[in-house]
Amino acid sequence: MSDTAICPACVGLPEGQLEKAASNGTAQIVLSLPGIHCVACISGVERALRAVDGVANARVNLSMKRVTVGTNQPVSPEALIDTLELAGFEARILDTSMLGTETDAYGRGLMTRLAVSGFANMNIMLLSVAVWSGAIGATMHMFHWITAMIAIPALIYAAQPFFASGWRSLKVGRLNMDVPISLAILLASGISLYETLYGGHHSYFDAAVTLTFFLLIGRYLDHRSRKAAASAAAQLAALEVPRVMRVRDGVRQMVDFADLAIDDLVQVLPGGRIPVDGTVIKGTSQMDRSLLTGESQLSTANVGATVTAGEVNMTGPLTIRATTVGADTTLRKMVTMVDEAEATRNRYTAVADKAAALYAPVVHLLALAAFAGWMLYSNDVRLSLNIAVAVLIITCPCAMGLAVPAVSTTAAGRLFRAGLLVKDGTALERLAEVDTVVFDKTGTLTMPAAARDALTAETQSIAIALTQNATHPVSQAIAASLDGITPARLDKQQEHAGKGLSARYRGQTVRLGSGAWLGAGNGTYIQIGDNTPQKITLRSELRDGAKALVRAWQDAGLDIHLVSGDDADETKKIAGALGINTWQAGTKPADKIAYINDLSSKGAKVLMVGDGLNDTGALAAAYASVSPATAADASRAASDIVLLNDSLDPLIELPLVARAALRRIKENFTISTLYNVIAVPVALAGFATPLIASIAMSASSITVLLNALRLKGRL
Repeated sequence: MSDTAICPACVGLPEGQLEKAASNGTAQIVLSLPGIHCVACISGVERALRAVDGVANARVNLSMKRVTVGTNQPVSPEALIDTLELAGFEARILDTSMLGTETDAYGRGLMTRLAVSGFANMNIMLLSVAVWSGAIGATMHMFHWITAMIAIPALIYAAQPFFASGWRSLKVGRLNMDVPISLAILLASGISLYETLYGGHHSYFDAAVTLTFFLLIGRYLDHRSRKAAASAAAQLAALEVPRVMRVRDGVRQMVDFADLAIDDLVQVLPGGRIPVDGTVIKGTSQMDRSLLTGESQLSTANVGATVTAGEVNMTGPLTIRATTVGADTTLRKMVTMVDEAEATRNRYTAVADKAAALYAPVVHLLALAAFAGWMLYSNDVRLSLNIAVAVLIITCPCAMGLAVPAVSTTAAGRLFRAGLLVKDGTALERLAEVDTVVFDKTGTLTMPAAARDALTAETQSIAIALTQNATHPVSQAIAASLDGITPARLDKQQEHAGKGLSARYRGQTVRLGSGAWLGAGNGTYIQIGDNTPQKITLRSELRDGAKALVRAWQDAGLDIHLVSGDDADETKKIAGALGINTWQAGTKPADKIAYINDLSSKGAKVLMVGDGLNDTGALAAAYASVSPATAADASRAASDIVLLNDSLDPLIELPLVARAALRRIKENFTISTLYNVIAVPVALAGFATPLIASIAMSASSITVLLNALRLKGRL
């Protein structure tokens, strides 16, 4: 059961919602809130923080699971974290310098330009109707001047993306699709202005503005489909602890992470993230090592134990002697691995980009040939230039520019309605080529669950009452396993950071938490009054839809693999239950990346499906990737597709939609090519004015859009 399932109020909040900077404050602190899941959490966090002296405002972003705190006097992040822990919310410091900007100024600019060109096009077309209807003489010239006054400012503003891109391309000595687009707009506008100034009978401002309008539609659709979340490496790096408690000569001092040196002593309190790789010299605690292993089972760290950056100290204070700091820590090396993996995957060239490399030179040669040929034939510069412009417009890659984004947007809409969020514009093209799938186990194909058989009915009702609103993953697993049990009536419920939960039940204290806290062994226990603590056994259960998904993808011809940080026995059991023949256990983050790189080196196109921070590098290294909405922030950022539902069923049709989308893209390129085969000779022969060329270009664009919409029906 995911957080979204627990909290219906969460459904419908926009994924792309940006946290608003906390106003009324002179400084900002950003904290990660991994456990929040509903509107009540938002109000609880904001209310707790606003009660702190020095806090001017606090705004929670539920989608990003962050809170931005505005302060008007010095307030330490540690004080805010302590306040939230007392209020029952887990919090971590985020280094905002490691996170990229979340605004989309380019997208907003495209929308504004699209609106301007659309408005201008509508008015110019109305004026053009009067000219087409037979206006002559002074009336016709007046309409030409009014059209010019509308079109020229609109084009100067709206066509800037094409002009800028074309100019950048020319400066480095190459051609892209924006070069012929810019030439067509400039020449059509220039000829029209000349005709207007000298009283000519024809102007083609309507063609230039229509061309710009349709091209901006394609550009915006392309941008919308390509826009992805922040870099996974930035999300991961932001988890580094920016300030740490250093101990020197018995004196504790809070210092910046960058000031640490090897052999420094660092104190980490319960609930804190380990900032360095090192050795425990004092204290005993349970450690959450899911960052490295992906498994939720806690491990014990005693004096002499080795700990690594990124692990979370769960139960007791630890003093650690640093053996590596800065760029040499395990967490920073993971960041480097993810960076390298993302750079490798970003070398993928989209279908449209491949077409552009061939298309642009051909368009220019055709237009040049048209101008030269008609000059030799007619010796009329105006006629030759008109025909050359018509060739540029009629061959303008508007339909080709729409071919991919129209399909991608339609397919993404279909998948979103099924419960899948497409984050990357080239994801569907890559998914269509995938032939191998690598699954993570825990949190992806399986979910942790508590064995309820060993607990009495009374104990089960107490356990569900204690855990149903708790934020710790183990508590949530217990609550999910006991779904349907009527909760007991409890009083004075408390969450003890790094220890567990307690309450009063019929005059006695009940506690649920770590064995160390309850005086038992390792693991999770529940105790009623003074009775002997009862162990709650955690096990893995198949996620809803896992069997159907694996079987369907195998039937679709995909080779399925399972890699897990868990032990061999558990991994083998899950692989057998799902019918997966190829599996590997005990894998660390670097092992998963190596596994995928090995498959890729043998020619496989690998889809990685995972959820943990330890999967981030593998998700970025794979040819394509999927993660559930409950995954770590960095994992979601690294993935191309996010599964929004608890069940894996929506993933069944993913490769089918991707393959159908690629077919539609190729069909659209075929439509564009056939259109050019027919239209270009007409333009070269001089039978198409720039206006007719613009209408023909628009018709091809509409045909491409209609073909893309077929994805909404049967595949």
